[in-house]
Amino acid sequence: MKTIAIVLSCVDIVISIALILLVVFQEGNDKGLGVIGGGADTFFGKEKGRTIDSKLKKITSFLAIAFAILTIIIFLILARGF
Repeated sequence: MKTIAIVLSCVDIVISIALILLVVFQEGNDKGLGVIGGGADTFFGKEKGRTIDSKLKKITSFLAIAFAILTIIIFLILARGF
């Protein structure tokens, strides 16, 4: 394997680990039975959570696209022997 393929593979692995961690840290969309039991936050707590959650979703989308493109590039490098 060429050095560029090795470097890109390492970056691909780091991005995949970051994607896994970001997905685990994100809050689910439905609250389940917590809403019924009075698990509501204050106004400021909700807004703070939404902004953090929206940032996590944007970062996750960006990393997922980067992961897909990088994986295709690695495949092309290894399959074609660039």
